[in-house]
Amino acid sequence: MTRRRERRPKNTSRVFIYGAGKVGTSLARALRATGALVTLRAARKGLPRRIEADIVIVAVRDRDVRLVAESMRAAGIVPRRAVAVHVAGALDAEALAPLRGACAGVAQMHPMIAFASARRAPSLAKGHVRLQGDASAVRRARAVARRLGMVARELPGLDTIAYHAAAGLVANGAAALAAVGAELLVRGGVPRKVAPAMLGPLLRSVAENVASLGFPEALTGPVRRGDVAGLRKHLATLHAKLPEAVPLYLAAAAAQLPLARAIGDATEANLDAIAELLTKRA
Repeated sequence: MTRRRERRPKNTSRVFIYGAGKVGTSLARALRATGALVTLRAARKGLPRRIEADIVIVAVRDRDVRLVAESMRAAGIVPRRAVAVHVAGALDAEALAPLRGACAGVAQMHPMIAFASARRAPSLAKGHVRLQGDASAVRRARAVARRLGMVARELPGLDTIAYHAAAGLVANGAAALAAVGAELLVRGGVPRKVAPAMLGPLLRSVAENVASLGFPEALTGPVRRGDVAGLRKHLATLHAKLPEAVPLYLAAAAAQLPLARAIGDATEANLDAIAELLTKRA
């Protein structure tokens, strides 16, 4: 009996990912789900003897990206036809400069997604990917992003550090803010295991509002309504149950005021009263 030869799908790419942490593992899982041929190698195992891939993704810590590029160049393991990209947000394509001439091009391919666990990957659908670097590498990285259902963006003249700080402020700040909110729920009587489950969908609805409505319309709550009495009650409860969260609440409320003024649901008098309340409590 003649065995049928397995055909490789026409749209399948060969991807080598170096670094099996949160980002590398998540990308490998997502790409395999699309039919891509993916090799994932943990950095602790060191470089392989050879790489067979169309695109090499370096998914290691920022401080190690250039060292990995230098080591790959010295080992001569990146195919000349391949491109190399890294996923660090704070580094541009020049972190992979040692590989120029040894492959078809280098680029940054940073997914603006919060990767918190190698065991449970976040959804990448509709997430944005920042691309920057050599045209050939950017072109192939864009194809990878499209394959994952993501939005690829080239942002000429971008301040990479400001970009990375903004991502960290929102992603890491939201997680920390939710942790404080969860503690307040617990002190208010919600079981500790239930609090994160309650806040997760709330955060998701905020994310959906931000993406679909933009600013200032994504803002909700007592500041938008100009509810001075409601804010006083919040602050009184915080002082009683979680006083260490008061400065955070005040700062968050102050950041909401310009959005509330732009929306115009509340009177200027009420918003001025909120500003005065926040200043007195600071």
